[in-house]
Amino acid sequence: MKLEELNFLEIQRRLQSDGLILKIGPFSFRILSPISSIAEGLHTLYGNYAVLDDGHFVDYSVTIASGSGWRRWTRRQAIFKFDGMEPFIPLPEDHAFPLLEWSMNWCISMHAHHYLILHSAVIEKEGCAFILPAPPGSGKSTLCAGLVNRGWRLLSDELALISLTDTSITPLGRPISLKNQSIDVIRGYVPEAVFSNVVHDTSKGSVALLKAPSAHIDRIQETARPRWVIFPKYMAGATAQMTPRSKANSMLELGRNAFNYMVLGLKGFEVLSKVIDESDCYDFHYSQLDDAVLAFDELVARRNA
Repeated sequence: MKLEELNFLEIQRRLQSDGLILKIGPFSFRILSPISSIAEGLHTLYGNYAVLDDGHFVDYSVTIASGSGWRRWTRRQAIFKFDGMEPFIPLPEDHAFPLLEWSMNWCISMHAHHYLILHSAVIEKEGCAFILPAPPGSGKSTLCAGLVNRGWRLLSDELALISLTDTSITPLGRPISLKNQSIDVIRGYVPEAVFSNVVHDTSKGSVALLKAPSAHIDRIQETARPRWVIFPKYMAGATAQMTPRSKANSMLELGRNAFNYMVLGLKGFEVLSKVIDESDCYDFHYSQLDDAVLAFDELVARRNA
C-alpha cells in the first residue's frame, strides 16, 4: 500500500496510536506524533512511499512528541525521542516537520554502519552517479533540486549510502531540504514543484521541503555507480565552470564529509579510496541553474563520446 491510499484522518490516527510505518529507501521508520503538522507534511510529501504493516521489521522508531505540562498550552514544543533518549533540544512546535526530517537523518547517520555514509547529495543519469558533497551555504541542495527537475534522478539530497562491498550507491529518495532564498529560486525554476509549508526562524533560517518526483521513488531499488565527485559552490554572477581537482585532495575532503569514516576504520578508507579511484573529481562554481544543468549534461556526453 502507498501512503497516498490513506486519507488524512487515517494518517493522523496511525501517528497517534501505534505509529505509521513507512519504507524510506532501504530503511523502515515507525513514526509516532500527535502534532498535526507531521501528518500534513507526510501527506503532502510522502504519498508515493510504501506503508508497511506491523508484521514488518522496523529499523527506527521515531517519536516527535509535544511538550508536557504548561508547554502543552503555551510556547508549545516538539521533542524528538528515540529509544528513551532525547538527542536534540526541544524546538518550537511549528518546527516539528523539519525536526522529523533531521531526526531521520540522525538515525541513519548514527546507526547504519553497513554503509559508508557521506554528507552529500547524489544524482544519477544512465546508471552513473554524481556525488555532490558540500558544506551548508554552498548551494548543494539548490543545484540538486534544479538537476532533479531537469532529467537527473534523485538518489539523495543529504546522505550518500555507499556499499562496503562494491561501492554502489543505494537511493534514499527523501524530500530535498531548501533554505532561505533557495526556496523562491526553485519555485520559480520548477513552477509545478510541491513543497511543504515554509517554516521560519529555524537554526538554518527559513526551511521548506521539496517533494521527490514520484517516478524517482518508483525506482528506489535501483542502485548507481559513483562516476563523478563534484564539490559545488554557488557564486553570484559566476559563469558555470568545472575545474579538475586532485584525487588526493578530493579524498581528504570527502573524508571530512563522511559521518562514519572513522567508525569504519580500514574498511572506510578502502571504500573511500575505491570511490575516488572510480570517479573524476571537480570543483564547480555556478550562479545560474540552466548553465549548471548544461555543464553536468556535457560531462555525461563526453563520457559517452
